[in-house]
Parts: sequence; structure tokens; C-alpha cells
Amino acid sequence: MGQLDDIFARYKKCWEWSEGAVWRAFFLALFLGVIIFPYWWLVVQWSATYFPDPGLRFTFITTTFLFVLIVVDSTFLIRYYQIVRKREFELQALELRHAEEALRLANRKLNLLSSITRHDIRNQLHGLKAFLELSKESPGDVQKMSRYITSAEQAADAIERQIAFTKEYEDLGVMAPVWQNLDACVKKVEKSLPLREVHLVMDSLDVMVYADPLLEKVFYNLVDNALRYGGEEMTMIRIASQESETGLVISLEDDGTGIMAEDKKRLFERGFGKHTGLGLFLSREILSITGISITENGEPGKGARFAILVPKGAYRFPPAP
Repeated sequence: MGQLDDIFARYKKCWEWSEGAVWRAFFLALFLGVIIFPYWWLVVQWSATYFPDPGLRFTFITTTFLFVLIVVDSTFLIRYYQIVRKREFELQALELRHAEEALRLANRKLNLLSSITRHDIRNQLHGLKAFLELSKESPGDVQKMSRYITSAEQAADAIERQIAFTKEYEDLGVMAPVWQNLDACVKKVEKSLPLREVHLVMDSLDVMVYADPLLEKVFYNLVDNALRYGGEEMTMIRIASQESETGLVISLEDDGTGIMAEDKKRLFERGFGKHTGLGLFLSREILSITGISITENGEPGKGARFAILVPKGAYRFPPAP
């Protein structure tokens, strides 16, 4: 159904643009008519000499007029069709170029993430082996053995988190970016998370965003983080959108404890955080595939506020009913 909506939206966009094409084709036909009309008028004058009978003259004049009209109308229709088809092909080519660039960028990111993940797991495995070897060398020292085993468990936990992370980003960039309704995306997140007593407010989200199909995961991570770290006094999470000079700003803010100033610089770094430290990093990577950026500009103690900037051309408003 979503693919069908995209097709209808594309054709509607093409039709809206084609209103200008109507005038261009009209003026071409009008120009042609202005050129042909004097010749037609000469034919009318000539018919008075060669067709003295009024009935025959009327038939001849009417026939030639209809012929001129058909020529002008045909010119208009053909030119209009050519202009509209050309524009439609340009729109399709533009979308294909955007999709190709996004897939190329996603492929580079996947290669980078895979390389980093392998490196991290290898380091943790070296540490795990080292702690196990030290444990074997200290069979009589219970305190040392306990410390080494604890360190080995921490290394194993880190490896487990890395493997979980590969599951999270394995679909990153696999599918080409698509137009997605922001309101529907957030409503799916609302249904999939236990909000408890927290009220999720959605404001002005009826907009289409061109992004990786994992866009829903971005809002899932942001809302999940708010629920985890917003504190017991948090009562509200608000998601809204507003158009600006630079693009569409999607904001997600809460009335919780906020984020400490010293944590803001590393907020989107891989591995930073109390849980897996991967959710915000992955969210930034998903958004960046189509040139979307994310920042945090809330005030500590007054709640977190994430601002997602969608560049012009990567969002559009659905037609009014």
C-alpha cells in the first residue's frame, strides 16, 4: 500500500508541476495559430472566387477551419505530453540518484561498522583469554581468581553487546530509502513501548520524510532512552515538527532530568551510555544515510531535547484532502 501511495504522490506532484506545462503548450499552440490564421484567411478570400455557391463556400471554409483547429490542438496536446513526460522522467531519475547515493553511503558505513566491531570483539577476546589464563595460574588464590573471573565475565558481556549491536545494524542500508509518514511511524513506536504514566504528545507530524526504512528504530531509541533515563518525575514526551529556512525540524523533548553538560559531547559516540551505548549512535547513522542530522540541545535538569533536521527535498507534506 505504501508503494502505491508513493506512485500516486509522484504523479500528483508531476500534475501540479504540469500546470505550468499547460501554459507553455498553450502559448506554443497560440503562436502556431497566429502564423496559420493569415494563410487560412487568404484561403477564405480565394474561396469566394472559386466557390461562387454560398453552400459550397461555407462547407469549404468550415472544413479548412476545422483542419486548422485540429492542427493547433494536436500541437498543444503533443507538446504538453512531451513536457509532462520529460518532467516525470526527470523526477524518477532524481529519486533513483538519491537512492543510489544513499545505498552507496550505507554500504560504506556498514563496512566501517563491521571493521570496528570485529576489532572490538577481537580485543575483548584477547582480554578474556588473558583473564582465563591468569585464573589458571592462580588456583590457590581465591581473591585473585575471583577478580580475574569477574573481569572475564565483563569481557564476555562486552562481546555479547557487540553481537547484539550487529543484529541492530545488519539491516542498515539494505533497502533503498523510502518516503515514510512521520505520524504513522511514531504511532507504531507508541504501541511498542510501555509508556506507563508518561504521556506521549504528537504535534504536526503529518509529513512524509525520505529516509532509511529503519527510521522507526530511530524514534524507538529516542523514546526508549527518555523512558529509561528521564527519571520518575517525567510525565511527558513531546514529538513535533516545524518547517524552517534550512529544512524540517523534528523535535523530541521530555520534562525529565535532562542530560548532563559533560555528556552532551559524547552522546552520539559508539559505546557511550549506561545501557549498550549503541542506540543513539545507530540512530545518527540511520538518519545520516539521507543527509538528516540529529543534535541534543536540552537544558540539564529541565529535560532532554533532540532536534532532527531534515534537509529540503527530503520531506514533503501530503496533499490536502
